[in-house]
Amino acid sequence: MLTKDSIQNYRNYSRVLIRGDDFIYIQPHSELRNFISNYTITFPSKGMMSDNYAVVPHGSATLVQSCTDCYIHSNLFGPITKPSYVGKSANHFSLLFIVEFQPAGYYAFSGMPQKEMTDCVIDFEDVNPSMNRLMANELETSFSIHNLITKMDRLFLAHLKGAFYRQEFSQASNLIINSGGTLSVKELSHNVFYSERHLVRLFDEYMGVGIKSFSRLVRVNKSIRLLQRHNYGLTQVFMETGFYDMPHFINDFKAICGITPQEYRDNMSDFYSEIAKF
Repeated sequence: MLTKDSIQNYRNYSRVLIRGDDFIYIQPHSELRNFISNYTITFPSKGMMSDNYAVVPHGSATLVQSCTDCYIHSNLFGPITKPSYVGKSANHFSLLFIVEFQPAGYYAFSGMPQKEMTDCVIDFEDVNPSMNRLMANELETSFSIHNLITKMDRLFLAHLKGAFYRQEFSQASNLIINSGGTLSVKELSHNVFYSERHLVRLFDEYMGVGIKSFSRLVRVNKSIRLLQRHNYGLTQVFMETGFYDMPHFINDFKAICGITPQEYRDNMSDFYSEIAKF
């Protein structure tokens, strides 16, 4: 199995998004990037995460393999629309291997209606036992990150389904992301020449998150990236993210993150936000 030294020994620099002493984020194979945002490898250490450490909602599924010296256990987190508090449990493991999917990305490997999984945590053995065991075996027998990532890429490439998404869904989701979540359902429907009702059905099927909810997630995640820049004031953040006024910005932010924008800025180390999805 991997050791912490593996992080600095990984030399495929073009695929590294970010790395530290005890974590590394790596892009998947180029043919997987529409479906998988990144692989994350973390060696939790005492004090690395607070018990209140939370994942900011991003509307995507996440697969987490948690390792101790004795076993490997995998959980599939369905598309999340509210904060997921993971610090207390993560600190109990010696190694975490995480597959962060793009919005609607997990559908390409499962064909499962994503609405059934929204905000759920499921034992991956109950979802896909054969892939669960293959992934656990690859993690257990890999002694370098290069070797592990190569094998995981092959596994996911082999599990891609033949057909993916209707064109109207792909166009609409890209419009939401590119507009920063500011387009209405009516505008999206007009732009992709597809009825609002059927477009809503496609989002439930492929993404597990409604159009309005996903638009709000995109907008709030954009505001989070701006809040991380200390030269941005709150007024500048809400104006650049298309909110009507400051109260609407604060209310939407708190509805999704559970805290106000200023509270987030004061406690950023307690939150994980996506770095490669939008």
